Amino acid sequence: MRVVIALGGNAMTAPDGRARVEDQQAAIAAAGGHIADLVAAGHDVLLTHGNGPQVGNLLVKNELSANVVPPVPLDWCGASTQATIGLTLMDVLDTALRERGVEKRMATLVSRTLVDAGDPAFAVPTKPIGRFLSEADAQVMVDHGQHFVQVGEKGWRRVVASPEPLGCLDGAAAMELLDAGYLVICSGGGGIPTVRRSDGSLAGVEAVIDKDLTAVLVADGCAADLLVIATDVEAAMTDFGTEQQAAIGEVTAAEMRRIAAEQGFAAGSMGPKVEAIIRFAERTGGTGVITSLEHIADAVGGNAGTRVLPD
Repeated sequence: MRVVIALGGNAMTAPDGRARVEDQQAAIAAAGGHIADLVAAGHDVLLTHGNGPQVGNLLVKNELSANVVPPVPLDWCGASTQATIGLTLMDVLDTALRERGVEKRMATLVSRTLVDAGDPAFAVPTKPIGRFLSEADAQVMVDHGQHFVQVGEKGWRRVVASPEPLGCLDGAAAMELLDAGYLVICSGGGGIPTVRRSDGSLAGVEAVIDKDLTAVLVADGCAADLLVIATDVEAAMTDFGTEQQAAIGEVTAAEMRRIAAEQGFAAGSMGPKVEAIIRFAERTGGTGVITSLEHIADAVGGNAGTRVLPD
């Protein structure tokens, strides 16, 4: 099968959320074995991934150096993290595949995602990013054109737009590479948010795109059979956190939409993941899965996770 795997942020950091270089390398090494097993089994694999902790580190550097050098814009931060995470994934997978006797070419694409400059999200930025700052430290960044809001006693935090992804501008390159036998890593962090100006030119913008919703576009564009959202739980749950919580197994897209409406999955965690696998099943006729990284091979085999089938 052709499988797109969207790696969550937990696959890129230590269990306690730390994102030092050694933490990221160790976490990605653990993920690499599971991915290599799928490749060794003969599946075509495309990887996409989160980059929240990595961009967060770059934002801290921006804040600490803001009085010396101008802050690096978010689209540049996204490009930088796509490259560094891709590099680490390729190194890890090269080793894991060789251990399994598999020779595989790999490529990482610095990838742009098209958004609408008129998306309502730009008028009312709501996506919090980075750490909390004092009012004085936040004002330095505001003077550089960034938007901060006060969050109670915690301090001030930057908020940006989170527009709807419309298309993967570099999806054709990913398709060519997959067809040529490459393992492809692309559209990390939801892709670099990019708008098309009135003159037809392209420009990066200060925004954050949900990686799981972009993964749907990636999977559709490369004709994937299966989209796997790899996170830190084995399946999506109903009545999460209560004595009645129960794993959602195999359902149709319509059934999952009904469950999502009843459960009100959180926008900052399970909500986008559920929406992503529903969209994939509806748009492509493929199967969307939510499961833990440890169970992705079982999920591909049809034996694990929340599985959403086309109606």
